[in-house]
Amino acid sequence: MKESKIYKEVRSLTILVMIAFLLKATLVEAYIVPTGSMENTVMTGDFLIGNRFVYGMRTPDWIGIPYTDIGFDLPYIVFPKFRKAKQGDIIIFKYPRDTHQKYVKRCIALPGDTVEIQARRVYVNGREYGQPEHGKFQGRMDEPGWNNPMIFLGNKGNKDHFKPLRVPKKGDEIAVTPANAQLLLHLMVLDGHKLTIKSELKEYMFTMTDPENLLRRKKNESVFDDYYPIGNKINPWMRNLPNGELYIDGKSIKEIPHYTVEQDYFWAMGDNRDDSYDSRFWGFVPREYLLGEALFVYMSLNFKTKLPRLDRVGTVLN
Repeated sequence: MKESKIYKEVRSLTILVMIAFLLKATLVEAYIVPTGSMENTVMTGDFLIGNRFVYGMRTPDWIGIPYTDIGFDLPYIVFPKFRKAKQGDIIIFKYPRDTHQKYVKRCIALPGDTVEIQARRVYVNGREYGQPEHGKFQGRMDEPGWNNPMIFLGNKGNKDHFKPLRVPKKGDEIAVTPANAQLLLHLMVLDGHKLTIKSELKEYMFTMTDPENLLRRKKNESVFDDYYPIGNKINPWMRNLPNGELYIDGKSIKEIPHYTVEQDYFWAMGDNRDDSYDSRFWGFVPREYLLGEALFVYMSLNFKTKLPRLDRVGTVLN
């Protein structure tokens, strides 16, 4: 009798866990905010609920141990979207340089838009996109004319003065030229192509995995840095790529005059502009990486005092 009761309890608990997992994987996206990049719209320690259904519900594409590479990919299905992501949405997405991490930022520019920053003012298609209601600056403005090598593509200026850049759109044709080289490397890898550089002695493979994250997760694996490869892995943003011929899916890049972009991309920035690691530094958010729209705060914890912030519970995000 006792065994039967225990069995029923275990079965009920298992069903509840499976339902919760399916809801999280398809309809609801939960996210705990670890940094202040969206303050004061979203606070460090906020627990967010996001709508996965709005941009197209999808079945799980990976299963394994969270925050590790231990697991395996799954074939997945993407259902029709309720609507497209729009400018101003607070989006939850996979971080392009480590898809095991989730980021939350504001969608500033859409596929096909041109984004530019002049003296901290953001312009999209030539029109100013005003600072969000609870957004802020908290540091000194970078000097105009100073080129920060950590900025996306390495030659666009700095976080407060960013030269015009078009956000790629599905179907765009980009000429394969030296001037477009780094942009193309990013897009080809994000679109899922195998990119390699073959030298006389070695073959190097491009990856979007950031070496810092690789170090954190796999301390015993050979890694690489922004200057020179270690092993055979290299990043599109490396400043000293090895010499050799570039191949895309086994075909020499010399045989490809144009590259056709295969998915839509978005430009995301934090409301706390001086303390946000966002598209200004690492580039575009692929459509494939969008997980959902952040809707409201269901719980908030002050990480310093370890006490709940009850006044944040139920805050609707906009």
